Amino acid sequence: MAETTITPLDDGPYLVKGPVKLVDAAGNEFRLEGKTIALCRCGNSSTKPFCDGTHVNVGFKSKDRAAG
Repeated sequence: MAETTITPLDDGPYLVKGPVKLVDAAGNEFRLEGKTIALCRCGNSSTKPFCDGTHVNVGFKSKDRAAG
């Protein structure tokens, strides 16, 4: 089975590579087979939960690193 990785990009979204099942609060599943996706971290995307690049315009800054 392929490995899934989630990488927080500096000043940008979470980049998700590999098999993942994404379900919204109502239980609806997004069809994402074989796709690399970018998930919004700034909270301002008009296509949430996906990134639309708005973080650049709103000045979102984060260089989070894994701890531990």
